[in-house]
Amino acid sequence: MIRISQVIRSNDSIISAVSVISVLHHILFLSLDLIGLLPTLAKIFEKIILKRIRPIIKSQNIIPHSQFGFRTNHSTIQQIHRLTDQIATSFEKKEFCPGVFLDFAQAFDRVWHIGLLYKLKLFLPAPYYLLIRSYLCNRSFAVRQGNSFSSYFSIQAGVPQGSDLAPDLFNIYTSDIPKVANTTIATYADDTAILASNTDLTLASSALQNHLDLINSWATQWRIKINPEKSYNVIFSLRKNDFPPLQLQGVDIPKTSQVKYLGLILDKRLTWGPHLKSKRKTLNNRLHLLRPILKSKMSIHTKSVLYKSLLRPIWAYGMQIWGCAKPSQIRSIQAFQSISLRLIASAPWYITNKALHKDLKIDTVDQLAQNYYAKFHVKLRHHPNPLISHLSSHTLPDNPPRRLKRRWCRDLLN
Repeated sequence: MIRISQVIRSNDSIISAVSVISVLHHILFLSLDLIGLLPTLAKIFEKIILKRIRPIIKSQNIIPHSQFGFRTNHSTIQQIHRLTDQIATSFEKKEFCPGVFLDFAQAFDRVWHIGLLYKLKLFLPAPYYLLIRSYLCNRSFAVRQGNSFSSYFSIQAGVPQGSDLAPDLFNIYTSDIPKVANTTIATYADDTAILASNTDLTLASSALQNHLDLINSWATQWRIKINPEKSYNVIFSLRKNDFPPLQLQGVDIPKTSQVKYLGLILDKRLTWGPHLKSKRKTLNNRLHLLRPILKSKMSIHTKSVLYKSLLRPIWAYGMQIWGCAKPSQIRSIQAFQSISLRLIASAPWYITNKALHKDLKIDTVDQLAQNYYAKFHVKLRHHPNPLISHLSSHTLPDNPPRRLKRRWCRDLLN
């Protein structure tokens, strides 16, 4: 490890490409017997490199603010909050908000090495560039079937599976994805969503189509494949609508009334009904498996811990966003929790659900949603990413007049 540290210290001396390649070959190919398994020394080496190149990436703003994937203090909930904010604002302004959710095919496996090295060379110092070039190049693979091995083939694309460097390299490779002023792009690794809002559905769709054309040209240039058949087009609106479909690569993007993005199901009216119904179905299946344990003579405390560990996380994910849904939508989740608590406590019929929650010291769904959002909201104000710090406001973006009698997630603060 002393030798590695001496090799990569750029402030002390200029390292030669020969020494870099020599060290890397000893580290990376010492014990590469199986595809997808990297030796421990290689992972240690990657952590050392990451510690030195991340400050450079941050100082030069290489990764766009709209990319939340694989970044410290960036979460899926924050990204979904951005999208729901725009949808909620369009509802209050009586606007249409069409959205496209793109599917990148084999995103990490199709990172073109030559293209990635070109982008790295634009901002990385020569020593680090040579290290990463040696890390990516001269890789090969073979297939084993029983005791037979195929010939070795050169790997021209893709970042190593299980590598600590892979997420950062992917973010750098996709950092120049086109952006348009009148659309909103949200990316989490390869999960990409684009929204546009306008009172005229034709203008909003035209802005989306223009952005899609730019992304298609960019993807073709950098050998990134997007599946139009597996992408989705949703028009978020409270009004009926009908317009020609959007196209990508000359293929119509399928229209749908709901889409799953980062673990939450967004329906076109943002009621959260389909999401909660899906969660209730999953919860019923999980409860069926755990019912014998919850009805056993195990201590109540242990059964409560099991509930909080195995059942509650299924429905609690994203409740900072969907916790503002109508009581009629949330009731199904609350009913499930009440059923689970009765099993845990073996409570007779005359014990109220309120008493069960109080005695077991478990918050109701509404209480938990308010607590979750309050803790989530307080961390937004001083976030270094301006797209996230803007979420700390107590009103919707642009502070539109509230004309609808429905709650948005910020209303959980009241």
